[in-house]
Amino acid sequence: MATEILMPALSPTMEEGTLAKWLVKEGDAVKSGDILAEIETDKATMEFEAVDEGVIGKLLVPEGSAGVKVNAPIATLLEEGEDASAAPAPKAEAPKSEAPQTAPKAEVSTQPAGTPTEAPAKAAAPATKVGGDRVFASPLARRLAAEKGIDLAGVAGSGPHGRIVKSDIDAAKPGQITAAAPKAEAATPAAAPSAAPAMPQGMSADMVKKLFADRETEEVLLDGMRKTIAQRLTEAKQTIPHFYLRRSARIDALLAFRAQLNKSLEGRGTKLSVNDFIIKACALALQEVPDANAVWAGDRILKIKPSDVGVAVAVEGGLFVPVLRDANTKSLSTLSHEMRDLGARAKRKKLAPTEYLGGRFAISNLGMFGIENFDAVINPPHGSILAVGAGLRQPVVEGDEIKIATVMSMTLSVDHRVIDGALGAQLLERIVTHLENPMAMLA
Repeated sequence: MATEILMPALSPTMEEGTLAKWLVKEGDAVKSGDILAEIETDKATMEFEAVDEGVIGKLLVPEGSAGVKVNAPIATLLEEGEDASAAPAPKAEAPKSEAPQTAPKAEVSTQPAGTPTEAPAKAAAPATKVGGDRVFASPLARRLAAEKGIDLAGVAGSGPHGRIVKSDIDAAKPGQITAAAPKAEAATPAAAPSAAPAMPQGMSADMVKKLFADRETEEVLLDGMRKTIAQRLTEAKQTIPHFYLRRSARIDALLAFRAQLNKSLEGRGTKLSVNDFIIKACALALQEVPDANAVWAGDRILKIKPSDVGVAVAVEGGLFVPVLRDANTKSLSTLSHEMRDLGARAKRKKLAPTEYLGGRFAISNLGMFGIENFDAVINPPHGSILAVGAGLRQPVVEGDEIKIATVMSMTLSVDHRVIDGALGAQLLERIVTHLENPMAMLA
């Protein structure tokens, strides 16, 4: 019986993706580990591999199709000896259909390349039946079961969604029947998110277009990244009680120290940026004010032990926030090399989800673009974000004298559910102290 290959969820937040490129064609034999396709999520392009063997029957979704929902059929896999005519016909709906699926479908046991198959936390459930008496099992498992005389109806499946895979057959004995478990109710699918951000109340997309009907316009359709940014930042401003703390740091000592370090590092191919010092200062400050190193977790506050610092990186069509994990334990040169690597791969959309998900604090530095100061929006589930402005030569008062100094403005946006005003002030004070005393960051 032909099996449907479904669009995988390549990250915890993925709900749809673009099938960028097929790496197999109809009639190709595939085995475990073969790469089937390249799939673009809202953040990255990832390879999709098979863990079952068989023959590709029909490719149901053409290359370049955008808006393909997770768990939507994208191809079929045939068992040995099956003809392509046995494969299910393609769905009438286009991949961009917003209608949620009404029930789980049999899917080929597949996973993104490099992602281990999740082991069951409990004893494996008995074989899942799909569509009446059909047993949910991989083609390889079916063939091995037939050779060994094993009744699939009683074999516990340990694969995705209770699917029977080769290891289950290897562990079973001829004639073995496992006790049937109570039939689980079909999970009710979550409502599909809106394909585009909601318009202001009372102002539909058509109404906006009519307002500019007499003007020359160009419509730019939203890609996956822009949709996600719209949804997440709308959610952030609607659900996170932001407040803002502002301070300036005098960075003349930092600039001089940076120049000295860069001169000594010339032979090692390392050139430290001001942003590297900001990352380190924030990482150390989070350790010194541990109550501020936390996130909101629905019904509780979750304190984080290490300092995982995200840094906003502008890319074509949006931005990434790659995360520098354990930044408090790393040297300035290590942080500099990691940030350059993450930033370069972010611009090519080649980051793995583990490299941009997580973190509890972020830095958005627009000072390098000449912006003097601004307020940043918190990136859920982070508890705060530091907006960094440009360092400007300004007059400052020292005692009874007026001097010229390089002053950099900063705004800390804070989730008030997690961090109160005094706590946020302590965090920002420690960041400023480190920036104004940069040599101490090497101790």
